[in-house]
Amino acid sequence: MVKTLLSLFIVLFSMQVFAQDSLIIKREYANKQYVNLYKENADFAYTSPYGELGAPSKYVINGRLTTTYMLLGSYKSPVAFSIIPDFTVRVRDEFSAGVRTPSYRLGFAAYARLNKNQENYKYAELAFTHHSNGQDQNAFNQDGSVNTLTGNFNANYLTASYRFGHLTPTRVDESFYSFNHRLGLQWYKFFRYEPALDLGFGFTRLLYNFSLRKYDQIERNARSKPKVKTEKETWRLNTEVSYAVNKIPAKNLANLQKRLNAEINFNYSFPFMNNVFLMAAVGYYGEDNYNIYFQDRYGYLRFGLSSGFLRNRSKHYDN
Repeated sequence: MVKTLLSLFIVLFSMQVFAQDSLIIKREYANKQYVNLYKENADFAYTSPYGELGAPSKYVINGRLTTTYMLLGSYKSPVAFSIIPDFTVRVRDEFSAGVRTPSYRLGFAAYARLNKNQENYKYAELAFTHHSNGQDQNAFNQDGSVNTLTGNFNANYLTASYRFGHLTPTRVDESFYSFNHRLGLQWYKFFRYEPALDLGFGFTRLLYNFSLRKYDQIERNARSKPKVKTEKETWRLNTEVSYAVNKIPAKNLANLQKRLNAEINFNYSFPFMNNVFLMAAVGYYGEDNYNIYFQDRYGYLRFGLSSGFLRNRSKHYDN
């Protein structure tokens, strides 16, 4: 009887230890996989000849350089931290090809994983960003207009986001899709800012992003890797919408012309490309987000090359 009870105790104890080990392994795997999701959902960098076609100013080339430095992205923690530098420049179509007022953004982001299933993921994100243009002259001209030539611009803001999405099952042709959503809120007035922004700036914005991505198997006929399946992101369709909900002088809450910023862009990568896409975008700025140009509003087209962190994996198989 004692032996039986002892044996039963050992079995139950072993099962409990095994269950705990399995749970720990699942958590560690999820923590690691979510770090890839945080980077994949980051904004793309791009290079665009002629920049925003339709803007009040003419440009030779526009470029955005951004990346994500993961300071903490460990399998031990469901929380991660990153630094996000984000620089945008517009080279003007003039004799000196001047940039005048670049947009410099430096951000810090914290991420919290909300479930363990990376194929139906959910996570929260909180970011602080400093935005300035490197100028230190008065933001107003003598006539009271905004000085877009050398005028100072600085602002700081918090962005809280809830991100979720899912991957579809792999099809017969080895392709699959992902659907990715972001709901967010952006606040500026917690921090100091250039007083000229009181003329009519979107200090509080509601955000929504949607991204549809397609993944395919590539390098099917590579002789050097006869037992490896290599997949890559073939194309990505992004939609970004933000709407200012704070009080703006002489603009009511339904004033779409001033309050709405929206863009849809399509990015396609040929099989011979690695992490590069051909990009085409159409959008509207109710408030141009290029620092001191916040009073400009216009529709635009943008063409060029884009790049970012992409899902790109190789799998070994035996048949």
